[in-house]
Amino acid sequence: MAFTAPPSFTTRPTLRGSFGMSASTHWLATASAQSVLERGGNAFDAAVAGAFVLHLVEPHLNGPGGDMTGIFATAEDPGRPVVLMGQGPAPAAATPKHFRAEGLELVPGSGALAAAVPGAVDAWLVLLRDHGTWELAAVLDYAIGYARDGHAVGERVCATIATVQELFTEHWPSSAAQWMPQGRVPVAGEVVRNPEYAEVLARLARAGASSGADSREDRIEAARSAWRTGFVAEAIVEFAATPHRHSSGTDHAGVISRADVAAFSAGYEPAATLEFRGHTIAKTGAWGQGPALLQTLAILDGYDDADLDPSTARGIHTVLEAQKLALADREAYYGDTEVPLETLISQEYAAARRELIGEQASHEFRPGLVEGRTPFVPPLRTDYTPPALRGQDSSVPGVGEPTVSRTGETRGDTCHIDVVDRWGNIISATPSGGWLQSSPTVPGLGFCLGTRLQMTWLEPGAPTTLTPGRRPRTTLTPTLVLKDGRAVAALGSPGGDQQDQWQLLYLLRTIVGGYEPQQAIDAPACHTTSVPGSFWPRTWTPGGAVVESRVGEEVLAELERRGHVLERAGEWTLGRLSVVTQDPATGQLSASANPRGGQGYAAGR
Repeated sequence: MAFTAPPSFTTRPTLRGSFGMSASTHWLATASAQSVLERGGNAFDAAVAGAFVLHLVEPHLNGPGGDMTGIFATAEDPGRPVVLMGQGPAPAAATPKHFRAEGLELVPGSGALAAAVPGAVDAWLVLLRDHGTWELAAVLDYAIGYARDGHAVGERVCATIATVQELFTEHWPSSAAQWMPQGRVPVAGEVVRNPEYAEVLARLARAGASSGADSREDRIEAARSAWRTGFVAEAIVEFAATPHRHSSGTDHAGVISRADVAAFSAGYEPAATLEFRGHTIAKTGAWGQGPALLQTLAILDGYDDADLDPSTARGIHTVLEAQKLALADREAYYGDTEVPLETLISQEYAAARRELIGEQASHEFRPGLVEGRTPFVPPLRTDYTPPALRGQDSSVPGVGEPTVSRTGETRGDTCHIDVVDRWGNIISATPSGGWLQSSPTVPGLGFCLGTRLQMTWLEPGAPTTLTPGRRPRTTLTPTLVLKDGRAVAALGSPGGDQQDQWQLLYLLRTIVGGYEPQQAIDAPACHTTSVPGSFWPRTWTPGGAVVESRVGEEVLAELERRGHVLERAGEWTLGRLSVVTQDPATGQLSASANPRGGQGYAAGR
């Protein structure tokens, strides 16, 4: 057998049915989405309802002030993948000169100065307007209920608040008031509420209902206006202008303006696609990291099946080395600019890159050469301390948890939702940003701004150099899979730079290895850290590889022998992937979700 046999036992079944399926990173979002399907809504109504619930139940992973990308196909046009673009650009005053004048070498990882224009809410409203069937008030009713009446807070939310409680009490009092209302960190299972956000959602719904508009679409447009030019924009801009603590250890004011918020409009874009083993893989354009998955698949397509099994040392090595090459090209070429993507995903270019993969792990940063282009090489730091904190006897090394306690910086994570309905509508979406630890909570709104600008460089000449009006290169990267000209699967995962790396393992195991969806999700995961991180402080580990330890000591030892700088992760620690599928020939649907962390769930019938 070319691949390791899939396990006969899984943590949960692959759900199967014909009515509708939902899967996400939190059971309440999944249940809300499925409830919409049960009440006659379509996949797009359901996804929007679930997404607003995710703002409440995973506030450390996403929020209304953040961003999102989605990819979907409609029942009317099942062979055309469409990207839902909810990534706001840099504000007009966000220039490298301004950041340098503030004494910064990097865009901070927390604080409103790192905020792009919020894009997530506008994108969800645009999707509901154009492809949903429900009124906005009905869709928002689930989230309003959880915000007003509360829900049992999760363990990881509490752990995140505990990590930043000193920052909240000393520097971000509005966040302390929202997340520590009793003057302490909540405990897992305690009911938490967000009445300010409940009122925001209720006002959006009322704005549509009281607009006098004759059509559902126009009523949603009225709600969009209330967000983009009304009370929400006003509160965001006024509060962000107050200097506050950033991950640099220094205080700064945000630069976002009402004109910035009003000018942004979410919309649709064509997907980037690649053919792989009889399937079409669809991603966002190269303003996001999505096509790096396509490049990796193009490289791996030249190998025999046996070389691609990510449960073996041989397969893990091959996969990690291909990912390093693709991610190096991401750093060198990807951004909200002209990207030579046709060349980067071509068979000829992939063949040349494939030749660089040897028996030993590379510890180099190796972008490819594209005619007429000079690849950007980012600063390659293995550690970083902000200038304001250098020379201090502090617990802030510039990475990981110790930094959070002083500055609010965290390695940002994300959430995800997938829905398919009985008519054939299917969507995968990855909301993120606006984490509770991103910047101070805006009084009266109950949420904070995101920090997506940390994915830009202040150095000139990069495809991601901070530029007013341009989108930062996002890590948000949902996937749609098509076969025989029809969408058959929607999937995605949180995880920053790891999102596509973990999705790649799923695609290899299902398309090449013949695994069932839940088997592929449950199987051991791995990823490389041998690339500059997209999140502050933008460091890397040359040759770094993180592998779930249950692949076995023999496999781990062989990877070390090949030169990988190995981090043995826990047995069940990597990835939070979910997926829904449909078989157009039989009408059968399926859904699966990740068991790691005990939070992601699928539902359907």
